[in-house]
Amino acid sequence: MLERIGPYTLLLARVVIGIVFIAHGLQKLLSTGLGKVADGFAELGIPLPSVAAPLVAGSEALCGLAFVLGAALPVTGVILALNMAGAYLFVHADKGFFSQQGGFEYVLVLFAISLAIGFSGGGALALDSLWRRDRSPATVGAT
Repeated sequence: MLERIGPYTLLLARVVIGIVFIAHGLQKLLSTGLGKVADGFAELGIPLPSVAAPLVAGSEALCGLAFVLGAALPVTGVILALNMAGAYLFVHADKGFFSQQGGFEYVLVLFAISLAIGFSGGGALALDSLWRRDRSPATVGAT
């Protein structure tokens, strides 16, 4: 029974984390605005803030969508994990562990789950599973 539930728990995790990243990316793109995000990045000492702002916002939104769809999971998982590593280094590292004090607890969880989902296969209804079907010579063209 657990074997049947596992793919659906991965689907749930993938969709929830994807939505979290989409929301944060769209917030930067549509609500805050890339100019203000870049200004904030500059204050934090993030290199090339006018380049980093659209890269971070776009990667959160697009990789979040890829997570929801279960597409290119290893690549998108690494991109999102690197995004969170940057958030840790530039924003949260010196503020302790707990997110209530601005610490790295939240970005650590997102970092780990991005990698876990990225290399999990994605579970049920992942587009990646369509590309992983057996393509051996014996099955290609067989009906």
